[in-house]
Amino acid sequence: MSVHSLTTRMTTTRLRQMKQEGEKITMVTSYDYTLASLADAAGVDTLLVGDSASNIVCGNQTTLPISMDEMIFLTKGVVRAAQHALVITDMPFGSYQISTEEAVRNAIRILKESGADAVKLEGGEEILPAIRQMIQSGVPVCGHLGLTPQSVNQFGGYGLRAKEEKEAEKLLHDARLLDEAGCFLIVLEKIPARLAAEVSKAVSCPTIGIGAGPYCDGQVLVLHDMLGMNQGFKPKFLRRFAELGQEVVTAVGDYVSAVRTGTFPSLDESY
Repeated sequence: MSVHSLTTRMTTTRLRQMKQEGEKITMVTSYDYTLASLADAAGVDTLLVGDSASNIVCGNQTTLPISMDEMIFLTKGVVRAAQHALVITDMPFGSYQISTEEAVRNAIRILKESGADAVKLEGGEEILPAIRQMIQSGVPVCGHLGLTPQSVNQFGGYGLRAKEEKEAEKLLHDARLLDEAGCFLIVLEKIPARLAAEVSKAVSCPTIGIGAGPYCDGQVLVLHDMLGMNQGFKPKFLRRFAELGQEVVTAVGDYVSAVRTGTFPSLDESY
């Protein structure tokens, strides 16, 4: 991590330059000021306010229930934390699928009210008109292909996508369309590493992988997952870089014990 990386605000142009120079891009998904501040201080390039907040923050089974208002609220905190990182926010389910006009209106609203730098949408050719109009309207767009969690009910689960040739060909086709439309990043989720490598070579914009192997231009993990705070989530692609979940349980247990035994607060901790 260079000093330059923490003193210069990340931009969409710089991310493209990083791909051209062969420099890997880092992204973490975060939902609050405190953790986003720590990730930003560590030098992460991009902060994604994911609609996975529906699961991690709200306890829902899928990403579908979270609303525009909730995404805007969460994004505001992350934006305040970001001194260096570029902030991307997910457009929630239902905010861009109904019509191109409504999609563009919602994209502009979420940027104006949250302060985010860009939006992320799930899907390819089927939402291309909305993506084109957003970009023409001045809204930077990050694409998302492969396992798209907003389509979980259609897919019937969270399994590996694009294993078969027909779906792989469509994904590559969609990636090229998103690139040509002007997306500045494309997230590739839970697809074969070989296909992710092919996509990464085929498009000019950087690719960000999650469960898509080592050949993407960058990687993303949910901060709560990589820190071991989401203890029940153990997919193959997840590497835990800490085990904070167990540390929190132990620390709170020690606190509960100290209060009950009367050892906290001590006279030294009193006024």
